[in-house]
Amino acid sequence: MLLMASCSGCSRTESDAPAYKAGEASSTDSSSGVSSADSGDDGSAADRAKDSAASRTGDEGASDLSVAFVTNQIADFWRIAEAGCRDASKDLGIEVNVRMPPRATADEQKRIVEDLITAGIDGLAITVLDADNQTEWLNSVAERIPLVIHDADAPNANRLMYIGMNNYKAGRACGQLVKQALPSGGNVALFIGRMEQDNSRYRRQGVIDELLHRDRDASYYQSQAKSWDDTEGVIEGNGFNILATIVAGNFEESQAKAEDAINTYPDMNMMVGLFEYNPPACLQAIKKAGKQGVIQVVGFDENAVTLQAIKDGECVGTVVQNPYQYGYESVRVLTQILRGDKSVIPESHELDIPARAITQENVDEYWADLRAKVGG
Repeated sequence: MLLMASCSGCSRTESDAPAYKAGEASSTDSSSGVSSADSGDDGSAADRAKDSAASRTGDEGASDLSVAFVTNQIADFWRIAEAGCRDASKDLGIEVNVRMPPRATADEQKRIVEDLITAGIDGLAITVLDADNQTEWLNSVAERIPLVIHDADAPNANRLMYIGMNNYKAGRACGQLVKQALPSGGNVALFIGRMEQDNSRYRRQGVIDELLHRDRDASYYQSQAKSWDDTEGVIEGNGFNILATIVAGNFEESQAKAEDAINTYPDMNMMVGLFEYNPPACLQAIKKAGKQGVIQVVGFDENAVTLQAIKDGECVGTVVQNPYQYGYESVRVLTQILRGDKSVIPESHELDIPARAITQENVDEYWADLRAKVGG
């Protein structure tokens, strides 16, 4: 049975496929690596998973296992991941619960996960909102069910593995797009959703280091914890002035702050939006101010507004993740672990799903493939 559900009015369709449950709210709502020692006892967790599956079904390949895929909020990005979860559910014969918190808070994530565990899920894939403050709780989850983390890591948690991209490298790829648009340097404002997340910190730092032509990688910040650039004040170097890091938690706030930045920094000639909703907000603010062609935009992720702006020559480009694979691979990995296959856990405890840059040269091909995956 295929079950599509949401909290505000459920609609259902049935088939012979295993149950697939989607949504914490209605559809209108909206990284770094670690060593084996940091990743917890993967053997015991996987063994517990195998024992749990066998005790419930008598068959490691049975289809009454269920896993959950929990996001940090509701966004188009996560709808793409949801499509990956849906396809994995069909391909692998496992029930998948996708939950998108209506509020992007650690408390809301915890409430959702604890309810899912009480309901009997067998494994969890989650993106982490606040690694520093969620690690203890994540470790308690890992004691009960197999835990993998996708998108935004908590490197010190006892998760079995991380599934996602290298956010530092992706940030540097954003910086490369900026340098292509402004080869002689310029005045840049960075927009980001949150700074508590592990992926946010690395993504932002990658942009800065690329613009300032620093010879560093992500491991530098793992060993030099005090070397992160401050979010306050101007950062200068290599012909670039990084005017500000502007934190905005949703589209509306991002647009309002982009409008303020246009007034505050009259010499600004580049906005870099590092969360999915940031680039459309920046584009709207620029249009409202009549600054098209004066202020350029480099984006992150695959919002349809961003992709259309790239086609229309209004956005330099965007660096995209592969949220479809985040969803599919999270379900695949948990399924294999639950069925007793520990070989799915790599020695690095990471599954790297690389980012890629999208510009006018490849946006049509990329967008067609994306629409095919999500059915849009």
